[in-house]
Amino acid sequence: MGFFKTILEKLGFGSAAASAQAAAPTASAAPPSGATTAAAPKAVPLVDVVSKLEQRAAKNPQKLNWKTSIVDLLKLLEIDSSLAARKELAAELGCPAEFMGDSAKMNVWLHKTVLARLAANGGNVPAELLN
Repeated sequence: MGFFKTILEKLGFGSAAASAQAAAPTASAAPPSGATTAAAPKAVPLVDVVSKLEQRAAKNPQKLNWKTSIVDLLKLLEIDSSLAARKELAAELGCPAEFMGDSAKMNVWLHKTVLARLAANGGNVPAELLN
């Protein structure tokens, strides 16, 4: 399993999609003859990333600054935040080689990229956290 997939699962991305599919109505009867049917567009379930992270932060005894720190974001999700783990995640997400040798640059890139990927996967992430 990929590191980023673990992040998605911790935030409920997989369960939101499963819930949306489970709630979709099923056709029980054939359409009248001559009628055409079109597949209904599939709604992309939105995950309120900020709300989920704020709820976790409220329950966490540590003061974690997940809005700016990839280490704190991973800690809040109860995922390994070691340098080795962050390098693995950075490699998985395609971090530029010039950042891999500088942990500070890698961390900044990683934080922005993780939030952007969460948004791209249906996460409701405010623009101020993406810039």
